This record gives sequence, structure tokens and C-alpha cells, in this order.
Amino acid sequence: MVKFVYMFDEGDSSKKELLGGKGANLAEMTKIGLPVPYGFTITTETCNTYYGAGKSISSNIEHQILEALTTLEEKTGKRLGDSSNPLLVSVRSGAVHSMPGMMDTILNLGINDETVEGLANLTNNPRFAYDSYRRFIQMFSDVVLKVDSFYFEQYLDEVREEKGYSSDPEMTSEDWKEVVKEYKKIVAKHSRTAFPEDPKEQLFLSIRAVFDSWNNQRAIVYRRLQNIPEHLGTAVNIQSMVFGNMGNNSGTGVAFTRNPSTGEAKLYGEYLINAQGEDVVAGIRTPQPITSLQEEMPAVYQQFTQTCQLLENHNKDMQDIEFTVERGELFILQTRTGKRTAQAAIRIAVELVKEHIITKQEAILRVDPDQLNQLLHRRIDDTHERKQIAKGLPASPGAATGEVVFDADEAERLAKDEKKKIILVRPETTPDDIHGIVAAEATVTSRGGMTSHAAVVARGMGKACICGCEALKIDLKSKQFKVGDTMIKQGDIITIDGSTGEIMLGEIPMIEPKLSDEFQLLLSWADEERKLGVRANADNPIDAKKALEFGAGGIGLCRTEHMFMDAGRIPIVQEMILAETHQERELALAKLLPMQQEDFEGIFEAMDGNPVTIRLLDPPLHEFLPDKEELLVEVTKLQLTNSNPKELQEKEQLLRKVRQLDEFNPMLGHRGCRLGMIFPEIYVMQAKAIFYAISKVMEKGIAVGPEIMIPLVGHVNELKEMRQLVISAGVQVEEEIGQKFNYLIGTMVEVPRAALTADQIAEEADFFSFGTNDLTQTTFGYSRDDAESKFLQAYIENKVLPTNPFASLDQEGVGKLVETGVKLGRRLKPELKTGICGEHGGEKNSIQFCHDVGLDYVSCSPYRVPLARLAAAQAKIKQEQKQFELQLQS
Repeated sequence: MVKFVYMFDEGDSSKKELLGGKGANLAEMTKIGLPVPYGFTITTETCNTYYGAGKSISSNIEHQILEALTTLEEKTGKRLGDSSNPLLVSVRSGAVHSMPGMMDTILNLGINDETVEGLANLTNNPRFAYDSYRRFIQMFSDVVLKVDSFYFEQYLDEVREEKGYSSDPEMTSEDWKEVVKEYKKIVAKHSRTAFPEDPKEQLFLSIRAVFDSWNNQRAIVYRRLQNIPEHLGTAVNIQSMVFGNMGNNSGTGVAFTRNPSTGEAKLYGEYLINAQGEDVVAGIRTPQPITSLQEEMPAVYQQFTQTCQLLENHNKDMQDIEFTVERGELFILQTRTGKRTAQAAIRIAVELVKEHIITKQEAILRVDPDQLNQLLHRRIDDTHERKQIAKGLPASPGAATGEVVFDADEAERLAKDEKKKIILVRPETTPDDIHGIVAAEATVTSRGGMTSHAAVVARGMGKACICGCEALKIDLKSKQFKVGDTMIKQGDIITIDGSTGEIMLGEIPMIEPKLSDEFQLLLSWADEERKLGVRANADNPIDAKKALEFGAGGIGLCRTEHMFMDAGRIPIVQEMILAETHQERELALAKLLPMQQEDFEGIFEAMDGNPVTIRLLDPPLHEFLPDKEELLVEVTKLQLTNSNPKELQEKEQLLRKVRQLDEFNPMLGHRGCRLGMIFPEIYVMQAKAIFYAISKVMEKGIAVGPEIMIPLVGHVNELKEMRQLVISAGVQVEEEIGQKFNYLIGTMVEVPRAALTADQIAEEADFFSFGTNDLTQTTFGYSRDDAESKFLQAYIENKVLPTNPFASLDQEGVGKLVETGVKLGRRLKPELKTGICGEHGGEKNSIQFCHDVGLDYVSCSPYRVPLARLAAAQAKIKQEQKQFELQLQS
């Protein structure tokens, strides 16, 4: 019989896929003897079975849950629903991968009109009992009965205002009794059903609700952002309750064993006296720093710090720990690997190596390459004046400027539709606000601490965040906030510094970041490991220098058309395109040649002997001409007014040429090597500019590593002709200046036929560079712009495609063509150099694929070079681990 339920002492960390991260960690902590409230875990497999059965719990599973409940009752000496000694439990989600706040939780389950009296008598604290009851009603009603918490909070605000209270701890037991009665009326009104009194009914309804929350909107969005597979499901953890709201010798908190923002090896966290855990993470009350616990409960603090060290050493990583103190006794509710910023991830990984806790290889695997983008963005320029209006808690580092917006939906709309930079400002955020946090540049809250929802989610995304800025008096109805006499309305510009907690008026200049010593050290370890080379896509000396600064080993793609698009050159380029005769075109090309030569010289000098792959002109010529529709309007106006006959004649001539060059499908039209075949003089000019640049740079004593790439080849005869054209241009320049050049000529494989006939094309190629952006378009038959704007997102949401193939390489289709091209090419030329230069060259899963199929290098934007270096090292380590596991199995 399949086992669907595990008691905490039946599992361990090896069962994470089955028990979920939380369940596995609870089992592991129980195993090593930590004070964990006892309970059981309903497996992730149960979740999938539940959905497979049409969201139904079978009698077999129900029986196993009730058996586990009996074991829990025997262990604790309490019974669910017992009026004299009631067992109360929490019902929490627990996915394989941490999804903080994305799914639902129920606390204090088992409380009803009878057990609340038993709880009051047992604790001699009726205020605590009824406070727990009203919390349960509100949470259960929100999660299970779908009665919005707003109704409960609105009523509670009215009660506090009426009685002159400023916070919940001032409420008496009689106050809470009245609140409980009114809460039940709210439930009856909005759910049209009575609040369930049977604890077992409460339990099974809650279990269903947690399973259902696996597919709520915020969980779906979060899984998509974090690339968490949908099929994993969530476990459900049923755990006996301990209470932090039993007086001033009780409390609850969340702590990290190291600072999750900076990585400093120092306990970091917060707690609240006389409160339950949801008060901390929900941001409803602003908590105290964990160090204050040392003064209020010194023995508990000492025990807690020792437990933190034990858990970090046991799990060999920074831990995020939830704890409760009940009447002076410490309980550990959960531990998990803590979410952290990229800065912290790198520092923690490096310091754990130095502390001899993990190896260099483990440190490399600890840092997610996608996080590194956080370290390569701007920060506030301290030389400029800051007009600070408020200061909150520095919850997630980084800086951002944008328009103030108070609603998550509005933030998403303005960022998406109007391309505006937004700062989301809220009293506190909830998991339902995740889409607004994603869309915004940064988030600011007036309540909550550095372990609140906003802080945890922002840190995980690498976005700046300030929490607990109580000086902000936010009015959501009028969409404004006030700080003293300063009023900030929606749409006003502010700048925030998540590293200091400062909020400033207006826009403040930013400066480029610098890589930390720990970052440089980690990347040096990665370079020792990786086999794949990493190059950059760069079209000018500035980008080339930046690429070298970030550790690129050369340029994998230099797009020459970007040099043509300079405003000062467009008229000459248009003169070349509009030429009616070969002689006229040669005159225009003669003007362009020294400009191209100057560009190439700058790039060769910047790269200082590293290889530079230069792609000859690729886009169709009409891209350098004015828009046809706009031009038609201009011509029509001139025809109607007849005010400038000469200009009209020029515009009409230009319109004729635009119409002549217009194409039904430009992506598959007259571009790439097809341009060189019909207008060979263009490619001759570019080749000569390259060779003249090589000569000039070599005269300065600088080595040059040129690789000339012919784009969009689909047939070997195209490459054969273009190769000869480049060689002939080289010979002309060699004879002219009396100098010999060493260079490679290769092609960009970006149409399926080139990959399928790579053995033929390799006869004329010194290297292959796979242009995976166009190869994806031509393999799928998608126009990227049309696909991404019209149907691709729907395909992903409806699971037609697992992911965007333009973001992460489609390994089954496009990848198969790449692998085929490599195998066929190297069958003819075993030493054939191969790489990719599409955007996939900076995406970690695509990099793993490139390593596995034996490419020599990947090329990506300069700012993604550190990511690619790390991902390339991880690819090699993972491949070796996989091979080792296969050897053990055999």
C-alpha cells in the first residue's frame, strides 16, 4: 500500500521530493533532537493524487491521515476537539522548492466554542484563548470559506477605535469574545454558511484548501518566475500548535543565521513578544531586532543562537528559521535554506569555503547565475545631494527611481503597457501583490520588518525594498502618502535606496557597480572549473572593454549593421542604398570604408589579442531607410501643397526605392549572405575595412584575432562564394600594404538546412557560430516579434510550450539541430571551432546544453558574461556528478 502520510520521526532530508522542503526539514530537525512541535506530513504525491481524482481525498488517504492524527494525540497527550485538553494544530503547505507566502496556512485549527473554554482553563488565560479563536476564524474563513480578511480587519479597526486602543495586546478577553461573535456573523453573511465547529471537518477542509492553493494565481506566477515545475505538488504539514501569544514570557520570530542582504556571518532577524508567527511575516506589526531578545529572555536567546549554529553546520548553508517561545520554552517550527540577495549568496558561499564547511565546487553550485544580474546594476551616486523625506528598514539592497503607485494591478499595467518605471508603495504587501512587485522597480511598505513578505520576495528577485517606514501616512483611497508636511501623490517621482532604507524626492543619478572581492574570487574558481569559453556580443570599443572587465575571452558577435545606424552615417548608408549605378554605390561605399575601419580598429585594440568574430552586414537594406507609411504621408503633403518641388522629387525617389526594397517577409528575405551575393561590393568594402584595421592595430604592436563570419548561409555554395570574396579582398590589401594576415572565415548557422548539411558547409568554414535567435524562428516558423506579442505567452500559460524558446533554448528541436550541426561539422573537421552567439548564450539552462553537446564557447551581452562564466562551471560540475552517479549505478 502506498504510504501517503509520514510522522515527523519517520522521514529525513533525503525524502524532500516526497515530504516537501518544510516536511523534510521538520523530520530532519526531529531526528537530530531539536525541540520541534510534533506532527505529520501529507506527501506531495497525495497532492497529485488529489488533483488526479478531481480534487477528492480517497478513503485510503483519509484513513492514513486519521491514523497519524491518533499518533499525534497519543504523543502530545491532547485530543482534537477535547473540551478539557484540546489539541490545536497548524496546517501548512510545504512545496519541494521554497515558495514563501505563495500558498495557504491555517493556524489554531481545532478551536471551537467548547475547546476555547478548555484552552482558557488550561492556560488560565481567557484573553489568550479568545484571541487565538478570533485569529483562527479570520484565517480559516479567508483561506477555506473565501471570506475576504478585509471584512474582519474593518470590524476590528472599528472596535479598536471605539475603545481607544492603539494595538491588539490592549484588547481584553471580553473584547475578544465580542469579536468572535461578530466574526461568526460576518462569516454567515458573506459565505452563507455557519462557521464549522467540528474540528475534523475543519481539518479536512483545511487540507483541501492547502492543496487547492498550489494552483492559486500567486503560486502559479511565482512558479513561472522561479521555473518551478508544476508537477511537483505541495505537501501539507500538520503540526501541534505552540503559542507565542500567551503573555510577555512568550513570543515568536524569524531569524537567518547570516544576514540575507549582505551575507555577514551574524544572526539576523526579528521577533514579537506576545504574538503569533503570522504577525511577523504578514507585516501587520513592526517587530524588534533579534538581538533585543538577549535582554528580554537571555536563556532563550543563548539556546536559540546555539540551535542556529547547529542547524547551519548540519545543513551546510545559511538557514531561515521560524521559532516560537511559549512561556519561556523555545520551539523550532521550521528551518529552510534562506533566500538571499546575490551579494549575500556570493559572500556566504565564499566564506563557507574559507570556514571549511563546503568545497569550492559546492560554493560554485550555491550561487544561482540568474541572481548575478542584481550585482551588475546601478546604485545611487553619493556625490549628488539626497533630499531624504523618510527612512525605513533596508530590506533589500539596490537603488531605484520611479513613479509612485499604490496598487499592484496599476503597477503591472503602467509598467507593461506604458513602459513606466514604478515604485510600489503599500502599507504592507501580501502574496496577492506579487505581480506588482515583479512589475515595479522597487517596493516600499510602511509596516512590517525585514522578514516580512515584501522583503523576502524582493530579495529573492533582486529588487530594492524598504519596509517598516512608519513615517509614511498612506491613504490608499486618495492615492497619496504624507511624511510630515510633504505630500506625495501617485505619479510623483521618488528614489529609494534599499541598502540604507532612505526615501528621497525626485530622480537621483546612479553609478555603475563594482564587483566585490568575493565575487571575483568565486568567478576565478569558476574559471578553473569550466570547459566552455565565454565571449561577449559587442559592437563598439566601450562594450568590448566592459566585456573584458567582466572576464570575456573575446567577442563572439560583432554586428556591423549597428555601426551603420549612427545618425551621422545614415545619410551615407542611404546614399549607398539609393545608388542607381554600380559606380554611384562604390562612391558611397568609399565614404563608409574609413568609418568601418575606425570602428574595427577600436574594437581590436580594446580586445588586445583576444578573438573577435565580425559578422558582415545581416539585415535587409530597407531597415536603413525611412518608414514607408511615414514617407507616403510626407510625399502626399508635398504633392498637395506643391511648396517645395525639389524636396518632393527627392522624397518621391526615396519612396520608389523603399517600395522596391519592401518585402513581404523580411526575416526570410533579402538579407545576410544573400545581400553579399547580389551586392558583393558591400561585403568587399567591409572585408577591406577589417584588413586595413588589422594592419593599423598590428603596427602598434597589438595582437589581433579576427574571425570573419558570413551570416544566414543555407547552402555551401553561398559560403564558398562569399569566402572567396573575403579572401580576394584580403589579398588585395596584403598586396597593397605588403603585409600578410592570419584570420578565420566561418558562418553563422541560423537556418535548419545549414545545420542539416553542416558536413558540406564545414568544407568552406573554419568555424560555426550558431545564431540561435534566428534558428529558433526558422525552426518553429515563428516571427519572434509577432509570437511574443500575440500568442507565445498564452502558449506558455496553457502549457502548449514549457517555456519561451527565445529565452531558454528549445533543446528538443532547435537543440537537436545544434547538436546535429556540431556532429556533422566535426565529422569532416574534428577541430572545427563551434559556439553560439544568440541570447541563449547568457541563459543557464542553455549553457548547460552547450557544454553537454561539446561547443567551444558561448557568447552573450557583456553584462551577462559573469553569469555565463559561473553557469559554464556549474555545467561541467553537474555533468561530472551525473557521470559519477551513472558509474555507481552500473
